[in-house]
Amino acid sequence: MKVSGFTIVRNAVKYNYPVVESIRSILPVCDEFVVNVGDSEDETLDVIQSLASEKVRIIENEWDMTQKSEVLSYQTNLALDACRGDWAFYLQSDEVVHEDDLGKLKEVMRRYQDDPGVDALRFQWLHFYGSYYRYRIDRGWYQKQDRIIRNNGMIESFGDAYAFRRKDGQELRRRNTGCFIYHYGWVQPQEVMAQRRANAEEIGFVSLADKERDKKYSYGDLNRFPAYFGTHPKVMEERTAAHSLSRDDWKNIGRKYWWFPGKWLRARCKTGKRVKERIS
Repeated sequence: MKVSGFTIVRNAVKYNYPVVESIRSILPVCDEFVVNVGDSEDETLDVIQSLASEKVRIIENEWDMTQKSEVLSYQTNLALDACRGDWAFYLQSDEVVHEDDLGKLKEVMRRYQDDPGVDALRFQWLHFYGSYYRYRIDRGWYQKQDRIIRNNGMIESFGDAYAFRRKDGQELRRRNTGCFIYHYGWVQPQEVMAQRRANAEEIGFVSLADKERDKKYSYGDLNRFPAYFGTHPKVMEERTAAHSLSRDDWKNIGRKYWWFPGKWLRARCKTGKRVKERIS
């Protein structure tokens, strides 16, 4: 069984994407890792080259921004086309996998390797927001998605590259891994988050109100979101330790939930209660 990791990245330094941590998080279970590096305004290519792993294979492309949100799926499919493994393991540049899940993921891939009735393997999501110890489960934040697909030429990325589909129009046949994707795209300094939102509007992902174009993005009161008591992937230790808002938030969580066993056990789980109303 051969496993190809793949991702796309552009302006990772400018927008503070943890792409190196993302790649390193699954590199142990990959036989190769294809990185599609877009034409950047910063040192993104140097950062990827600094990984210095024989497994990492870099392809370079210019991104056609006239494609708007479709540019991400187009570039993702270019990276997928370069993969040579039986399975293709996709991570976006702000998504990370916990090291404790790697053995389980390899076992699941091996279990379904020769099963033609399985197209994809699905993960649960932890969308961290503002703090490394708060996550979103309200409407508009998807909680499950596929990230490992069978590399048989029949599956493609679509839309803004958050999901995959079969090219023949049939429903994607999937199995659950029982593992998490740690999504860190919304844990950023307020100035960086504001820049990323402006960039997203320019590409065509979102439409912002005037008040949302401030120089500093406001996360609001973090207490309105569930607290995360578990550990983070080891590759993220340096980032989590350096994030002052998260340090303060963890202290507040400790005072509020001093009695809660999950805080001391550091269990990697999230609440099953789904908030249906959008929290602004």
